Amino acid sequence: MSDLELARRGVIRGAGLALLAGGLSEMAAPQNAAADDKASEIWSSEYWARKRDAKGDVPLWLFRKRLGAPKPGEPPRPVVFFVHGSSVTSRAFDLTVPGKGEYSVLNEFARYGFDCWTMDHENYGKSGRTSGNSDIASGVEDLKAAVEIVARETGRTKFHFVGESSGALRAGAYAMAAPEHIDRLVFAAFTYKGEDSPTLKKRAEQLDYYRSHNLRKRDRDMIRSIATRDKPGTSDPAVMEALADVELQFGDEIPTGTYLDMTANLPVVHPEKVLAPVLLVRGEYDGIAAVPDLEDFFNKLPNGDRQFVILPGTAHSVVLAINRQLFWHVTRAFLTMPTPIAT
Repeated sequence: MSDLELARRGVIRGAGLALLAGGLSEMAAPQNAAADDKASEIWSSEYWARKRDAKGDVPLWLFRKRLGAPKPGEPPRPVVFFVHGSSVTSRAFDLTVPGKGEYSVLNEFARYGFDCWTMDHENYGKSGRTSGNSDIASGVEDLKAAVEIVARETGRTKFHFVGESSGALRAGAYAMAAPEHIDRLVFAAFTYKGEDSPTLKKRAEQLDYYRSHNLRKRDRDMIRSIATRDKPGTSDPAVMEALADVELQFGDEIPTGTYLDMTANLPVVHPEKVLAPVLLVRGEYDGIAAVPDLEDFFNKLPNGDRQFVILPGTAHSVVLAINRQLFWHVTRAFLTMPTPIAT
């Protein structure tokens, strides 16, 4: 056989191997692509915690989102727990508004690589109904029960907490009670002493009612007012309609406890007892959290790793604001900051 024939056979053999490899690659590609797709899909699951107190055994609903389902042996992801406020359930963190872009902060932070959790507090949403008023102290006990489930499912013992409005008060009070479980804290629309707050002054007119009733009315107009109370135009009315649609499925009454705390019992979070790093986030037009009130709180925080950010073009609800991306940005940056080198 001539050298030319050997060379030709080598070329044909090489081409055949290449075609075979290409065929195998094409056969494998859909499987790998499917695996990649699953890893990039947002996975969700529901859980139940149990809170035992004087009212009995209270079931508490938890919800979780992350990229891809958990796998045995994988490294744990950073956990961020979102804590809802007085007049909404945890649906505010996972809202779908057709044609309006992303409004689920759970989806957004899952895409950032976080293991995202939230819950309905006692007497809210899917969680159990009791005779209580679901005040801040009750919310702390809710979080204690929830953290047991989160730790079991994630393998972590320290978590980031992001609270909005009275959810920030719940998260702050929990941080005082269980500092060993706190990584970083984000307090959005937070209130310290409530001084110079036009909204709280107006709300205090109903103080006798809050003291004598454990539930208050919450209809569609009240939910709409979240977007218009401080500065019309800072939230999209269509978003409030979508929020009302999902909230009112749980009825037209919600607890008075956090309203009572915010009008009669402030402060419920004492800065000197909050040891973790803190990000304070205030909307420019927030009618509850006055700047001097927050500056007073900020200046008393003992941890030097702290920030105070005012978001332009937003009001009390930063999670559902038109400029919600600003909130995503500052929160993500704070939660992913490098660990400071001790000096």
